[in-house]
Amino acid sequence: MSTTIGVEELEAAAARIAGHVVRTPTLASPGLSALLGVPVTVKLELLQRTGSFKVRGAALKLLTLTDEQRAAGVVAVSGGNHGVAVAEMSASLGVRATVVMPRTAPARSVEAARAAGADVRLTATMAEAFALMERLETDGLTLLHPFADPVVITGQGTVGLELAADAGELTDVLVSIGGGGLIAGVAAALRALRPGVRVWGVEPSGADAMSQALAHGGPVQVSVDSRISTLSAPTVSPLTYAMVRDLVDEVLVVPEAEAYAGVRELAEHAKVWAEPAAGCLLPAARRVLAKTGERTRLGLVVCGGNASVDDVTAYAG
Repeated sequence: MSTTIGVEELEAAAARIAGHVVRTPTLASPGLSALLGVPVTVKLELLQRTGSFKVRGAALKLLTLTDEQRAAGVVAVSGGNHGVAVAEMSASLGVRATVVMPRTAPARSVEAARAAGADVRLTATMAEAFALMERLETDGLTLLHPFADPVVITGQGTVGLELAADAGELTDVLVSIGGGGLIAGVAAALRALRPGVRVWGVEPSGADAMSQALAHGGPVQVSVDSRISTLSAPTVSPLTYAMVRDLVDEVLVVPEAEAYAGVRELAEHAKVWAEPAAGCLLPAARRVLAKTGERTRLGLVVCGGNASVDDVTAYAG
């Protein structure tokens, strides 16, 4: 199994999706730099169309489907962001979409997917959502998997392509992990274009499928126990596992409560309203700095902003 995506593939993907996605800002953050004590650069994917990076992979996959695959309609499973991205991109391209989500998905994501015209199916758990997705694929729908597809990973890798081009000097980049598609693509881009940069993955406790896969030597099913639905994949794929194993320096697991505190810190110091999937970057950044020291220059991929104030403040810690 190849664990590399070449620069030419990333650039071709970026050109193909350019009319459908935003080249999001890559900016120095004075507030986070002061908070953490080292220069910090943020890649603001929360300003992306649909509010997260997910539209990149969804757009690329939909644009590469055959006419027959499009005519069959697509099915996707999601904790929120992938479903919204698939729903909106499918609507813009005239493709019928079915999105399967657990009932723990943010209500605003369910509503957004429905508003875009998708047939939204709700299940009790994320594991049941994946099982229903597989049955619907068997019934003839075209699968648009959130992280087990090299085309989707290549689309997400355009985040890293832009970061490498637009950021100043970086020593370390932190990326959140759900199923691993984003970090796999970003790591591939950075290994090709900025080979000296260390790449760190971040998972919340209760949703650590990648950490468990690395410990076991391959993907395993995990029992998800996390409110952070957008990172709550019950397993990673063989492809994302292999890419993280080969391209990422370390995966850190942070307490869920600290991820929610990180949302508030991002609001106060970076002046952005992110979702808990991005909030987990700040506690992880402190752990990285304890290892790397004061000469560190951090890059944070702020992956999405699809959380309401109530979603965050309702969490008591």
